[in-house]
Amino acid sequence: MKQQLVNVAIVVDNYDEAIEFYTKKLHFDLIEDTQLSPTKRWILVAPKNSEGCRLLLAQASNEEQKSRVGNQTGGRVFLFLHTDDFERDYQNLKTHNIKIIRERVEETWGTVAVFEDLYGNKWDLIEPKPY
Repeated sequence: MKQQLVNVAIVVDNYDEAIEFYTKKLHFDLIEDTQLSPTKRWILVAPKNSEGCRLLLAQASNEEQKSRVGNQTGGRVFLFLHTDDFERDYQNLKTHNIKIIRERVEETWGTVAVFEDLYGNKWDLIEPKPY
């Protein structure tokens, strides 16, 4: 049996502002934006040239979902973004005034910094060391 994790849903406040953040500031590709109903869209974004998991931007539709926007993991790092050029992507975060929670650190396994997306979800930016 072969399985693969293909999408991870992230609850957002607004479809269009989320698309703007992920495509204009993080430079992700907009993979799909399909209208499913008058209030629901199927929106997938992914890092450029990525062959892995994609983000499904899911606009909060009730109070319980709205309470989770920006804090889906209780304050822990939620998503892990690997890069082949830490300095390039770290400078991009700073250029777009994306909040850096923990500055870059050199670890035995690679370079890492923690940043927040537009809603406050925490991300690790990681350049792994070659094995």
